[in-house]
Amino acid sequence: MSGGEVAGILVAVFWAILVSFLAVALARLAQTLRATTKLVADVTDQAVPLLADASSAVRSAQTQIDRVDAIASDVQEVTSNASALSTTVASTFGGPLVKVAAFGYGVRRALAGRKDDVPAKAPRRTVIVGRTVPAARRKNRGK
Repeated sequence: MSGGEVAGILVAVFWAILVSFLAVALARLAQTLRATTKLVADVTDQAVPLLADASSAVRSAQTQIDRVDAIASDVQEVTSNASALSTTVASTFGGPLVKVAAFGYGVRRALAGRKDDVPAKAPRRTVIVGRTVPAARRKNRGK
């Protein structure tokens, strides 16, 4: 065997080893691609029902929000009606009740003054800094 033949055999052996390594790598790559394809198919199969459930949940939530909105508008209407009613009651009964209370107070004061036969108390003096009270002005004019 000549040197060229030995070199040719060595190159052929190295070439065969290289092709073997590449074949193993390609086989593993093909296996990984098959597993990835199966995983994507499984995810797709599971994602479709999940998306359907999510869509159903969103529709249900929208229905509940619509109900809550209707309830809130009803509550707002009831509140405005109650406010109008309380205003009406206050204006209808408030004035006459104040007048009746004032009349009752006057009657009590008048009856209390008759029963005791005691002169009424002297009015309290009010001191306001920088001002003269009208009752004090009248007294000062007489002097």
